[in-house]
Amino acid sequence: MNRKVSVIGSGNVGATAARCIADKELADVVVLDILEGVPQGKGLDMLEACPIEGSDSRVLGSNDYADTAGSDVVVITAGLARKPGMSRDDLLNKNAGIMKSVTAEVVKHSPECIIVPVTNPLDAMCQVVHRESGFPRERVVGMAGVLDSARMRSFIAAELNVSVENTHAFVLGGHGDTMVPLPRYSTVAGIPITQLMDQATIDAIVDRTANGGAEIVKLLGTGSAYYAPGSAAVEMVESILKDKKKILPCAVFLQGEYGINDLYVGVPVKLGAGGAEEIVEISLEPDERAALDKSAAAVKELVDVLGL
Repeated sequence: MNRKVSVIGSGNVGATAARCIADKELADVVVLDILEGVPQGKGLDMLEACPIEGSDSRVLGSNDYADTAGSDVVVITAGLARKPGMSRDDLLNKNAGIMKSVTAEVVKHSPECIIVPVTNPLDAMCQVVHRESGFPRERVVGMAGVLDSARMRSFIAAELNVSVENTHAFVLGGHGDTMVPLPRYSTVAGIPITQLMDQATIDAIVDRTANGGAEIVKLLGTGSAYYAPGSAAVEMVESILKDKKKILPCAVFLQGEYGINDLYVGVPVKLGAGGAEEIVEISLEPDERAALDKSAAAVKELVDVLGL
């Protein structure tokens, strides 16, 4: 029997992720949305693309959570998108309500799944899902750092005119303006970028990474990024389904690691069949630690507003 991944939300991020999962033939895919006809139409369109892509994945669009039953992984993209002039924090209460209702249905129909929240404000939404699901922290892992690190990698590759395959970047902390890109741990073919660029160039890349989402929102005029977020979610899904045990920066519920307690914050995680199988603690310089603490404090403010 094929593996099964359900994507909740058939908007741009959800549809992009679902299409990529099907194209890679990682699993059968259910695309669910409350909008009648939209997930069905997009799901059928994806299914009809599979012969061209050489994929035997089955894709189904639905409005009924019963069709998601028995999912191995559930990716939650449902929620309101950020609009120009709107911060991630503005989305807080509306999207928290959506996440609560979605999580109740996911747990009901797929009690053994791993949940990958993508909805913003990401870290706070992970906290909502974790609380509402009752799942162990290993099985609620948020997508943020993979996206932020991919943005940083693309900027590094462009600046140095090298293959993105040679680049690695680590971006920790909350998924927002206080995220913490770490140049010391960002490398090209194993060489730290601190040895390849001057400080002004590194600072510019760090700043552009932290504001990567806002840059795209401004350029689009309406809507927000979806190709890279969709691909980032799929990298996590693939690592889980294939038990690849990739070390990826993900939002996970910290319980003392990095000196942070009972809060979802982005840190390096070993991602495999069990979800977040291990939290990797790396050594931080005092300024990096301070930046991570500041980012965690920003996440806690949101969580406190939600009363979690």
